[in-house]
Amino acid sequence: MSAEPTLLAPDDGQETQGAPPPSAGRSGWASLRPLVLRLHFYAGVLIAPFLLVAATTGLLYACSYQAEKIVYSHELRVPVGENKTELPISQQVAAARKAHPEGTVNAVRPSPEDGATTRVLLSGAPGVDADHTLAVFVNPYNGEVRGALEQYGSTGALPLRTWIDELHRDLHLGETGRLYSELAASWLWVIAGGGLVLWFGRRRSQRKLRGATGRRRTLSLHGSVGVWAAAGLIFLSATGLTWSTYAGQSVGDLREAIGQTTPELTAAAAGGGEHAGHGGSGSSGATGGGAGLDAVLKSARAEGLSDPVEVVPPADASSTYVVRQIQRSWPEKQDSVAVDPATGEVTEVLRFADYPVLAKLTRWGIDAHTGTLFGLANQVALAVLALGLILMIVWGYRMWWQRGRGSSFGRPLPRGTWQNVPAYVLVPLMAVIAVLGYFVPLLGIPLAAFLAVDIALGEIAYRRGRRTYA
Repeated sequence: MSAEPTLLAPDDGQETQGAPPPSAGRSGWASLRPLVLRLHFYAGVLIAPFLLVAATTGLLYACSYQAEKIVYSHELRVPVGENKTELPISQQVAAARKAHPEGTVNAVRPSPEDGATTRVLLSGAPGVDADHTLAVFVNPYNGEVRGALEQYGSTGALPLRTWIDELHRDLHLGETGRLYSELAASWLWVIAGGGLVLWFGRRRSQRKLRGATGRRRTLSLHGSVGVWAAAGLIFLSATGLTWSTYAGQSVGDLREAIGQTTPELTAAAAGGGEHAGHGGSGSSGATGGGAGLDAVLKSARAEGLSDPVEVVPPADASSTYVVRQIQRSWPEKQDSVAVDPATGEVTEVLRFADYPVLAKLTRWGIDAHTGTLFGLANQVALAVLALGLILMIVWGYRMWWQRGRGSSFGRPLPRGTWQNVPAYVLVPLMAVIAVLGYFVPLLGIPLAAFLAVDIALGEIAYRRGRRTYA
């Protein structure tokens, strides 16, 4: 959201009886600008509340990573032993199972660094959501169980971050609530891109902040911040849509059609993909029988799978162990191997370097969107973007108030401006909008509804003699 204010119409844009119609024969930007401005104005008015919620919850989520480290420090960190010698992973799992015999072992995440605990993930534990796991935290040096917390997703979100994540994603309303976040993501790039175009289309003298007062100062603040934030906001919009309900399905179908889906190990029953959590069934065989966890992990290490890794036990007698790297920070570690549970031999290797281009871009995009790709710097950037969006929305509504005190709706642009757009511009533009509306339905449906209401209101105004042109 940038540029000419989200909730602003131009000075000569009143819709009043007797207002002069736009000049005929205009072409190019001069004829297209009123359309962009009208869309920017109404989209800002109607979509800004959803964006405000998304930005506020996104700001909370960006801060949740560091908050999680503080709140759950007892479970996450332990004193490092003098010789730094860790117990075999099988003994650590046995200690976790002794303390928590409920459920089955879904996966094991060995301590990734000195002073970090090992996580033993249990599925089917009483009181734990079906798509979550119970993470049992084990001191890798002496087998002490430090606690157990519910965990969600491939990034290992604990209760605090999980709650904020679900608030941002669906307001704790389930699939119905996800429509709010998809609506916000569907329109964010339109508002940001339109505002950016409008800002650079203004005369340089009108952009200056120094010496400006009142509405013009608010406009300059809104536009200046918007210009700097536009690229980041468009990125968040695009990456957010990749795992939304409807647009995300379109993205997935397109990737499948062109052979750009995320590959998986064929020998393994455990699923993967860029949005996989740990909701599947596991096996209690993780601690006994066959090669055992220690041999499986040793085989994975021999294939170059360095920490952090996750070991997923076989789901049944015909599947294998899966050991996969789970580092989402740069450089990403996403290699995985399948290991025969009887012999401990690696039967298949899948390297992140061999992923299709779109699979890599999707992985990087999602991780940057969620604040893991560049660690703390990534989280700070997301927090700044979210704060910038909040400020722009507030400034946008302030401009609407400052400008619209003498009318009922902020003096928006008059209707009929589309009639001055040349056909060679209007026809391709409508085709592009139709295609985008099909693949991004929460952009297309509200836009169609807006046009229908706008046409109806225009017709009513025309019949009452208050509209100068169609």
